[in-house]
Amino acid sequence: MKKLKGAIIALILTAALAGCGGTTPAAATTTTAATAATEVTTTMATTTTTAATTTAPPETTTEATTTTVISYSPIVREEIDPEKPIIALTFDDGPTDLTPQILDILEEKQVVASFFLIGDNINDDTAQYVIREFEQGHEVDNHSKTHSQMPEMTFDEIAAEIQYTSDKVEELIGIPTPFFRPPYIATNDVMYEAIDIPFITGYLPNDYMDTVDVEQRIENVKKSAKDGLVILLHDFSGNVMTVEALPTIIDNLKAEGYQFVTVSELFEVKGKTPEEGKAYTIVL
Repeated sequence: MKKLKGAIIALILTAALAGCGGTTPAAATTTTAATAATEVTTTMATTTTTAATTTAPPETTTEATTTTVISYSPIVREEIDPEKPIIALTFDDGPTDLTPQILDILEEKQVVASFFLIGDNINDDTAQYVIREFEQGHEVDNHSKTHSQMPEMTFDEIAAEIQYTSDKVEELIGIPTPFFRPPYIATNDVMYEAIDIPFITGYLPNDYMDTVDVEQRIENVKKSAKDGLVILLHDFSGNVMTVEALPTIIDNLKAEGYQFVTVSELFEVKGKTPEEGKAYTIVL
């Protein structure tokens, strides 16, 4: 049967060549037949492969996912001497793209601070800054959810603003916010009733104003510094003049003998317990 099929194929090829006016030497016929067989074999192999691919279950590919976890070393400080003056640097309105620059300076100077965060600014991009603040020994505090005029809000709206930010912070660092700074330093009786953590205000060197340049910011802090003072600075996006002023602000305060503490440490060192219904700029 195989011989018969081979003969038929040879005759068909010979006839085809003859119809085209060509010659059919034996060698040519053999080569053409071999070529045709190769093509058939190739086609069959392809078909078989396709069939196998069609009927076989799909392969499962497992991709390795690498998660990079960054940890930060805490600020290294000497033990606080209660006989020497202490001061608390604080920053409002973060976390933003400016926050890492502030943190870099604090790390370089080995100084701690307290950050009063806006809840709506805490997102997937900025969460790492909150974690870094905590891991490096800074304090993470509350500056409301939306930074709105809170005296215009109801009791429930005020409470929700604080709870939202505290919850966001706790999700990241495991503890709620211990202190609150009212937006615009605006307060009323309803706020004191609705918010159950102590209020902090602070000395404001007007670093939120574009008209106050780097040298003025430095001078404003230097001339107002005193033992137990809370200094209110800002790390909102674009406030680059405070970034530029901060190294000199710190150097000047160190030269005057000040020790840098968080807001919580300020109360601890001074042996004070925050009172309800009061906002603190200085702790003595």
